[in-house]
Amino acid sequence: MTIDALIHRKDYEKIQYFLHRHYITFVPILILLVLLLIVPIATIFLGGEYTSSWFASSTIYPLIVLFVSIYYLSLILFFYSYFITFYLDVWIITNDRLVDIRQESLFSRTIAEVDLYQIEDVSSEVKGLFPSLFNYGNVYLQTAGPVPKFVLYNVPDPHGLRQAILSLASEDKKYHN
Repeated sequence: MTIDALIHRKDYEKIQYFLHRHYITFVPILILLVLLLIVPIATIFLGGEYTSSWFASSTIYPLIVLFVSIYYLSLILFFYSYFITFYLDVWIITNDRLVDIRQESLFSRTIAEVDLYQIEDVSSEVKGLFPSLFNYGNVYLQTAGPVPKFVLYNVPDPHGLRQAILSLASEDKKYHN
């Protein structure tokens, strides 16, 4: 399925911005994944002679393999579903509207949109050390439409994006007044 089919882009619409959350916001989850992948291996090495007797047992060894396999499969499933929600959260800004595609879970998606001429206020914020270093933050849009507030979470260059949205909204208001 293409983006045009998903958002039903009009003939005169041009995509100005196609935004995901900043990639650096996924790094803590990757670090957690690596740490959790190491836990069973570290347990075996730190257990020393005590764990070596487990592998000699014909009843305990298959149980260890079973539980470690379940652990790794659960871990992979959890991080795969987190990656899907991270990657498929998308904001599309055209010259006519803003489309918010939010992946709620693996099999749940919400799509909301607002015409740019309905935007009343746009503000941006960058809070914290890492957001300041990597220049990402939130952009808040107050609208007069059916969805009163849109939030673009952890987008790159939020202050520049705020200015771009304001200029696109003022251009769109010229056609609707």
